[in-house]
Amino acid sequence: MKITFTSVLLAGIFLACAAGTEQNQDTREKTMVYNQQEEGNFEKATFGAGCFWCVEAVFQRLEGVKNVKPGYSGGDVKNPSYREVCTGRTGHAEVIQMQYNPEVITFDELLEVFWTTHDPTTLNQQGNDVGTQYRSAVFYHSEEQKNTAEAYKKKLNAEEIFDKPIVTEITAFDTFYVAEEDHFNYYNENSSQPYCSFVITPKIEKLEKVFKDKLKK
Repeated sequence: MKITFTSVLLAGIFLACAAGTEQNQDTREKTMVYNQQEEGNFEKATFGAGCFWCVEAVFQRLEGVKNVKPGYSGGDVKNPSYREVCTGRTGHAEVIQMQYNPEVITFDELLEVFWTTHDPTTLNQQGNDVGTQYRSAVFYHSEEQKNTAEAYKKKLNAEEIFDKPIVTEITAFDTFYVAEEDHFNYYNENSSQPYCSFVITPKIEKLEKVFKDKLKK
């Protein structure tokens, strides 16, 4: 059965991610770059799938995943702020970077969740969030991750799992700039906000239904 996606928001009625918060824009420590080392058997993964509030909320709930951080990758401007990234002129995508234990959850399984919980067929757009900063992207940290992501994408397209071809960018990881503090744990602390209720909650409900065996106890 092909997967189809229905936009949760009606144009002009509900706010997009970019309108959600502008706190601490001018006071941010712009030199902050997330370079936390892997601990034990943990490895890193970096994904972009629209607004990072959504992606953070999804991957926080998976067993074997920790230290899910929202931030910016894939651009050519150093130390960008949220305000700057939202213009679409820095080249960055809103992403999350996480540590995961491959003995508990594999990169293949992370990709399965990634491609199931957003629409990878819309170029530079997720619902009402439009712009290159919302592009679907896998920033790989190793040749193994690259090969796995490319093979998975090719298989999904060959089997026509989606109604349209997957346009997810698969590119080498370079730098991750951690987002401002008020973006951390956003859904868990603001679940009653309209964007959270109408956009993120349905993703969480889908996650809990489709991947209940992968959730943290």
